[in-house]
Order: sequence, then C-alpha cells, then structure tokens
Amino acid sequence: MLDGARVVLPTGVVEDARLAVDGTKITATPAENAPRIDLTGHWLLPGFVDIHNHGGGGASFSSGTAEEILTGVHTHRTHGTTTLVASTVTDDMDVLVRQAGLLSELTEQGEIAGIHFEGPFISPCRKGAHSEALLRDPDPAAVRKLVDAARGQARMVTLATELPGGIESVRLLVEHGVLAAVGHTDATYEQTVAAIEAGATVATHLFNAMPPLGHRAPGPIAALLEDERVTVELINDGTHLHPAALQLAFHHAGPERVAFITDAMDAAGFGDGRYLLGPLEVDVTDGVARLADSGAIAGSTLTLDRALRRAVTVDGLPVEHAVAALSANPARLLGLHDRVGSLEPGKDADLLVLDADFTLKGVMRKGAWVVAPELP
Repeated sequence: MLDGARVVLPTGVVEDARLAVDGTKITATPAENAPRIDLTGHWLLPGFVDIHNHGGGGASFSSGTAEEILTGVHTHRTHGTTTLVASTVTDDMDVLVRQAGLLSELTEQGEIAGIHFEGPFISPCRKGAHSEALLRDPDPAAVRKLVDAARGQARMVTLATELPGGIESVRLLVEHGVLAAVGHTDATYEQTVAAIEAGATVATHLFNAMPPLGHRAPGPIAALLEDERVTVELINDGTHLHPAALQLAFHHAGPERVAFITDAMDAAGFGDGRYLLGPLEVDVTDGVARLADSGAIAGSTLTLDRALRRAVTVDGLPVEHAVAALSANPARLLGLHDRVGSLEPGKDADLLVLDADFTLKGVMRKGAWVVAPELP
C-alpha cells in the first residue's frame, strides 16, 4: 500500500492519494495486511514507456549480445523506463536480420517491448548519424525481410517515405501491424500527406533530420503536426530542440499526440568517451553525442527521468501533460495501454516515486522494486 503521495492519474493529479499493489498488478483494494509505505511529499507516476532507444549503460541494442542488451535495458529501468522498445541503426541487412532475431527473443521473454528499425530506409540528405554507404531505398521486399526476421516483434520502422517504394512499404507495414514512422526524410508537405494517407502514424524525432518548417514549403513538419492520426516523437534533452519548438509541437499536436523519447545511444547512464553507433564512431563530451568525423548530433545520452524533470521545471508543462507524453501516449501507440501507461486497477504495477523537485527516488516494475525508495 502506497500512501500519501500526489498521484498522476488519467483524470489528473490527486492529492494525498492511496495506491494498492498486489503481486504484479495495481488493485482497487489493498491485500489484507499489506505493508504501508508513506509517500507524503512525493509524486507517484506511471512507469515511462520509451519507443525509440538505441542503448545505454555502455551497451548497444544494434550490436550487443543478449547480456549487453540487458545491461542497457536495466540502465534505463533505473531511470524510470519500465517499458522499452529497442531501436537499431543503419547497418548491413544481414547484421540487422541477425540482431532482429536476438531482440525478438528478448521481447518474447518480456525484457523489451519490441523492435524499432531506424534505417537503412532513410534519405541520404537527412541521414544524421547513419552510414550513408549502407542506406537503401525502402523496397517492400527488403522491409518485409526485416519484419519477418523480427518474428512478430517488430513494432515500428522509420522510413523516408518519399523514396522509391516508400508508400508501398508503409502499406506493407500497416498490413503486418507494424507502425510506419516518417523520419530522416527530405519529403515535401504533399509527399508527407500521402504517406499519412497510406497509414504512417508516427513522426520520428519531429524537427530533427527533416527539412525545417517553411512558409512557402512547409515540408513534413506541418503535415505531421496537423494530422490527428500522427503521434510526434520529441527528444527533450535541451540539445535537440529549442524550448519554443517543444511548445509549438504541444500547441499544435496537443498533449495527447506527443511522445517523449530518448533516442539514447550507448553512453546514456554511462559517461563521456568514444563509442560506436552502428559502424560510425561517436564522441560524447559533456553528455552530448556527436559523430567523430563531422560533429553531427548522434542520438542522445538522455534518460526519461531527465526528460520529465526538464519538461516540468524548464519548459513549464503541466505535470499531467508531461506524464502523458512519457507513459500513456506511447503505451497507446504500441497497443499496450491495457497493461501499462497509467496507474489504474488491473494494469501492471509499473510506477515511479519522485520527490517534490521531480528527482527520481524509486522504480517499481511489475510489483518488484528495481530501485527501492529511501524514505525518511
């Protein structure tokens, strides 16, 4: 029994609330003789759901062994991410197929929530931290090869849908129950609208790796923001986005269509140094990851607890809007909203304890403490 906290529920913030946990689930009533934990002065939030994450704790989801991947997953769990989709980066197709098999096994074991393929089907004009030599058009047969390699565990594929085969691949993904995401794209407004009409429902890290918003050529940003069917990813680390861009996204998409992501690479929760992101070398200095050869931003070292704290204390978002972007919205996008994403009876007991200043103090996943709160 968790008592006395300010609890963020789908209906809003409830003061001095009580939450019951029985086994792995949140329950409507506490179990008999359940121990009581006094959380007076603290926040109680649902566990975070990260739909775009390449690694952490020194481990890469694109190339790591099962043990290394679990190290990365655990690193993010200690920072509040109780549900995580593992993202790959552009590499040789055989490498991606092999890694998809490993990641699908970890999904089947319940360690991760599926696979996101970011590349190789992206634009060389907006490649970001992806190897240009390994990029390819989104040929439906190649896209199908990755989806099949994931054995039903592919959750999302990022595509530059303006490239040859892009629209056909969007339709293919939709037919197989996989999210089609528009990203690393040089598409026009009209081309992006066509992709959405074909079934694309996600904007991969909106604003980043796509043409800027223009008054005569509005590009993909306007199309993705205006369509109610699209969820927009945002990397709220203070490096990828100006606060005004974040406010623009929330204003036009509304708080129910924003998903905060980390786009984290190996250095998240680990430290500065030189790393590999796929085949590319990355230097991390003062927590900012950049390609060693060009200085281009190469993912982030963000964890979602930091994204929450920044959203509330720097960006001035209402707590319930920030929490929705970190939990309920991405859970709904993944089709997992019946299990995770909010603190409601019957759902997994994935919850977070934070102090009054939004510093993470405790993490529970499926009823077990990953980080036990040290309370006075």
